[in-house]
Amino acid sequence: MGKNPVVPYILIFALGLGLIFFMSLYGLDQQKEIANKGEEGKTEDVAESAEFDPEVAVGKCIGCHGGDLTGGMGGAAPSLVGTSLSKDEIKNVILNGSGAMPAGIIKEDAELDAMADYILSLK
Repeated sequence: MGKNPVVPYILIFALGLGLIFFMSLYGLDQQKEIANKGEEGKTEDVAESAEFDPEVAVGKCIGCHGGDLTGGMGGAAPSLVGTSLSKDEIKNVILNGSGAMPAGIIKEDAELDAMADYILSLK
């Protein structure tokens, strides 16, 4: 008689199910502690989001304007580097969109000003 090759897989499956079950019980036991950690993180995130971070803001632009912001989408998205637009024109485009660009990518006034200044600083 030979050994059944399926037995090791059944044992691993049973061990995995048991591990999932016991980890779920542990998570239920720690539920309040985990929820409190989530609440602490939210207050930190709100405080950090008040500061303008060019990398985060530009992350919204890269998909269309390209990784170096010199244009993309087959010419549909113009270069942001060395733009001839004024600060007010840039803010208007960010708020209201233009062509294929959707409106309202950045809504907060502080970030809007900072983003317009950042785009104007690109050379």
